[in-house]
Amino acid sequence: MRGKTFQYLYDFGDGWEHSVKIHGIAPADPQVSYPRLLEATGMRPPEDSGGPWGYAEKLEALTDPSHEYHEEALDALGDDHDPHTQPNIEIIHARFAALAKKWAPRPRKSK
Repeated sequence: MRGKTFQYLYDFGDGWEHSVKIHGIAPADPQVSYPRLLEATGMRPPEDSGGPWGYAEKLEALTDPSHEYHEEALDALGDDHDPHTQPNIEIIHARFAALAKKWAPRPRKSK
């Protein structure tokens, strides 16, 4: 599996296509909770941002006060939006921990 890549489509309406490359598969570690984050780069675009093309247009409009969609971009993204900001890893880990707790096997009730 090492080196294999697969694609998936997130948000059919906006058309975000993602490629995932498998670097390797290791045996599960019982001391580690899953899912887990291995690496994260860049800030995610906001939901309903118009897909890759709409988001690119919003970024362009955000930097140009004379752009016809500048105000709309400010409303959607905020004046401090930076797509190169690194994600908050602690928040991601907290959300993954919540998922791990939710997905943990539950003991069956005896009848």
